[in-house]
Amino acid sequence: MLELKNVNKFYGTRRALCDVNLSLDRGEIVGLFGENGAGKTTLMKSILGFHAFSGEITLDGENITPANVTRLSFATSEHSFFANLTADAHRDFYEGHFDTFNKKRYAALMDFFSLPHHKPLRAFSTGQKNQFEVILALSQGADYILMDEPFAGNDIFNREDFYKVLLGILEPHETVLLSTHLIEEVSDFIGRAVLLQNGHIIKNVTTDEIEEQGMTLVDYIKTCYRYQGDRVSKALSELSELSDMSDTSVNT
Repeated sequence: MLELKNVNKFYGTRRALCDVNLSLDRGEIVGLFGENGAGKTTLMKSILGFHAFSGEITLDGENITPANVTRLSFATSEHSFFANLTADAHRDFYEGHFDTFNKKRYAALMDFFSLPHHKPLRAFSTGQKNQFEVILALSQGADYILMDEPFAGNDIFNREDFYKVLLGILEPHETVLLSTHLIEEVSDFIGRAVLLQNGHIIKNVTTDEIEEQGMTLVDYIKTCYRYQGDRVSKALSELSELSDMSDTSVNT
């Protein structure tokens, strides 16, 4: 189990994570949702040890150290590979550093995305780079796979197919924590939704519990964040009034 207890993170005087308590069991697919700046990326980077924080983050009851951090992998659209190396050179690097590296999964996912094996990563498109980042995270052999907006720059067909492939290749012991704004697209395959707002977890609910309320995941999230459905029409009305006032002023 991956467990966070009373985790806080400050950027100067700004509190980015506020007493976060969360546990992830083996074999779960959990969606992490929130508005821009809610703390999703900070949460993941704190788990990985990229950020200093207060509180406790443990993996099967032990602090995360170089001895067990390889049980975690990370896919991010920020990219964490070597731009001048080819895809297969990355494969060789990972194979040499991770005893659990899954060569068969790597090869299958490279074929699925139709990525070039011998082209340097700097020559990949943005979408291809994001796909390759996901391939490395899924092939590392980690028990907990953290994904932070991994599908940016990919078309809807690639994304939909990948979700199906993801469900088909995950082993029972593998856990995925997925942060994305593409809520509707992932609603059918996540089992739990964690909602962040201003660094606080405001909801931690299974998709079954959401369905029992007769709601879709999208509607549930909109309700929790008090989404104002008429905000667009109000904004357009105000802009139209300002435009009319400007035209009147010019004519007079």
